[in-house]
Amino acid sequence: MSAGGTGVATHMQAGPRHVAIIMDGNGRWAARRGLSPSAGHKAGVERIRDLIEACKERQIEVLTLFAFSSENWQRPPKEVELLMTLFHSYLRREARRMQEQGVQLRVIGRRDRFSPRVQRAIVEAESLTRDGENGTLVIAADYGGQWDIAQAARTLAEEVARGERTPDSIDEASLGAHILLSDLPAVDLVIRSSGEQRISNFILWQAAYSEFYFTDTLWPDFDVEALDLALDAFRQRDRRYGGRSEDGLEAQA
Repeated sequence: MSAGGTGVATHMQAGPRHVAIIMDGNGRWAARRGLSPSAGHKAGVERIRDLIEACKERQIEVLTLFAFSSENWQRPPKEVELLMTLFHSYLRREARRMQEQGVQLRVIGRRDRFSPRVQRAIVEAESLTRDGENGTLVIAADYGGQWDIAQAARTLAEEVARGERTPDSIDEASLGAHILLSDLPAVDLVIRSSGEQRISNFILWQAAYSEFYFTDTLWPDFDVEALDLALDAFRQRDRRYGGRSEDGLEAQA
């Protein structure tokens, strides 16, 4: 993983620059083993460390993880409390490790609904790792793709109200500039574990031209071998971005 830069990948690349993962299946993993849901969530958190190292070794610049969606607040209160405790402990425990590895941590999503303790941990972890140049780990927490687009539209509306731009100046580029992660490489590959085949309100704008990979593997079992299978599938895709491939050449839209 190495940070920064924008641009669109082509199918000629050895692999993706930016991988996003919907981490799913913790509960089912625990249930199959006769364990409590908390055991599944804890096992899922531990999996992240291995994936960060694997991405560095495979020159994946950005790894974005869907940790907690806007809709997850609807889960049972005890489960939400557990997830918040795990999130807080992860930030406190892993920030120093990421700093030593040169990995920058970024948390995207709403923050006002988190407890002051969690909000402080986010700020401290981001501050501690801000100079990392060996990759970026993005954690999407209390995040929703529709919310992301709405907040970008709201920002543009406020600029219009202040007389800083006209409605006619708003286009895909101006809206995209206000979408979260706009300063990072485009998301090349979206992976979802556990056999579900939906995006669940995750990075709707950023995944416009992403390749999707669905696996039956439950998240706590998603190891380096599982990642390599996803990367191999990605390398076999013919990415045309709305264009048409003729004589082996790509026409990009």
